[in-house]
Amino acid sequence: MTPTLAFDIETIPDLAGLRTLHGLSASLSDQDVVDMAFQKRRQSHGSDFMPLHLQRVVAISCALREGEHFKVWSLGRPEDDEATLIQRFFDGIERYLPQLVSWNGGGFDLPVLHYRALVNGVTAPRYWELGEDDRDFKWNNYISRYHMRHLDLMDLLAMYQPRAAVPLDELARLCGFPGKLGMDGSQVWATWRDGGLASIRAYCETDAANTFLMFLRFQRLRGALTPAAYDAEIARVRATLGRESGAHWQEFLAAWPA
Repeated sequence: MTPTLAFDIETIPDLAGLRTLHGLSASLSDQDVVDMAFQKRRQSHGSDFMPLHLQRVVAISCALREGEHFKVWSLGRPEDDEATLIQRFFDGIERYLPQLVSWNGGGFDLPVLHYRALVNGVTAPRYWELGEDDRDFKWNNYISRYHMRHLDLMDLLAMYQPRAAVPLDELARLCGFPGKLGMDGSQVWATWRDGGLASIRAYCETDAANTFLMFLRFQRLRGALTPAAYDAEIARVRATLGRESGAHWQEFLAAWPA
């Protein structure tokens, strides 16, 4: 059985990169740098959403189903730098060769990881394998939009039409799952600035869990899981999260009626 790895990332503006690209003085505060970047972005694009190469990764969370086991966690330690987090992510792909599952991973998470991996000198040979050395990857690799080694559920369900895409939070809640709890991506910078990395990692973990639950629902939809097998997988997730001590998992389960 191929391991399944649902994942999510959280980012903040790349302060060092913004200082470099705009020649900003070291005396300018981090908040002033971000305010300037947001203002320029709003003027040029109508929103303060930063370009992908200027998104610094501060959390990567995974929900892994392997063998008889399921677990959800954030990569690395809170004090680890961006390079370490990204390298650990690609090292996991090197080790497990999982099916990656994301929600908008093709439009955001993976391109961000690509750019930031380049910036940080990360290596990821198996992830970038396209069939030159391993023919199994020629027709099914992590890079192609239409292959299954990376399944972007949002993209697939929308039939690859951006106007048909829907938010994970809303569809998860319509399916009876908890959805987002107390935070969204727009709050990550302020939370990080105020020392709330633990809250960001917890939020990221619940997004990974929601993504995995949506994958199970999709597997039932396409007949890859029978109703009985689906119920067993859902029970496994509930039981695993019920053994976790984090307050975010208690809140998650409380928002997920049996």
